[in-house]
Order: sequence, then structure tokens, then C-alpha cells
Amino acid sequence: MAVTRSARTAWNGDLASGSGQTTFETSQIGTFDVTWRARAEAAEGKTSPEELIAAAHATCYSMAFSNILKTAGHTPEHIDTRAEVDFSTDGGAHISEIRLTVRADVPGITEEEFAEAAQAAKEGCPVSKALAGVESITLDAKLGVE
Repeated sequence: MAVTRSARTAWNGDLASGSGQTTFETSQIGTFDVTWRARAEAAEGKTSPEELIAAAHATCYSMAFSNILKTAGHTPEHIDTRAEVDFSTDGGAHISEIRLTVRADVPGITEEEFAEAAQAAKEGCPVSKALAGVESITLDAKLGVE
């Protein structure tokens, strides 16, 4: 069974001086302003495709990691995942790197089991798979919340 989620962006003007609004249609959580400047220079209270990708990746990774841990018999108490997405215009606009940082409290797990589960989540998360064309996706995973 497939589940569909949708968002819509309305854009006005050219790339450099134009602006748009991205609306989360499925969840109806809001409409957010977007501009080229917010994407390539300073956010100034606006979002970007890369920030939206970061949110999706952090969320998907956390879900995948919690499932892998539970399946292995280790229910996590807390997982904190941060995704940083680098947007570059060098050599043409592209996402050059994604850095995942995860800290988690997982009672009864060894460092080795934790590292294996963290890597499996990175490789198995559907958003990671969708972003496979990104040059570099790194993972910094540690037990314990800082």
C-alpha cells in the first residue's frame, strides 16, 4: 500500500529576485517563504529545499534507527538526530554533503551493536536511499545524549 504526501510551492518572478511560498498540503502545518537568497546565502527567516531535506532525513533516520534497535531487542529511550545539508553553487548548483549526527540513550546495548545499528539505519532509511546521488553522506553516532 502506498501513502501519498504532498506539498506545493507557488513561485513569482525570476530566480535571483523572485520569491515563493511552500505549503505543506497533507499535514496543513503551514506555509513557509522561500527565496534564492535564503537558499544560497542567509536564511533570514525563510526556508530552503535543503532545510526541508534535512528535516526529512533527520526524521526518517530516527524512525529507521529506532526500528532497527527495537528489532534487535534494544528499545531506545531517546534518539536525537541532526541532519546538515550543504548546498553548493560551485560547478553548478547541487547538494554536496549531508552530515548525520545522532546521539541516543539505548539501555543494554554494546558500542559495537550500537554502531552496527546506526550504520544499518543510514543505509536503510528510505530518505538516505532517495539521496544516494549526494557525493557524501556521513554519520557520527554515539551512545549517550550530549
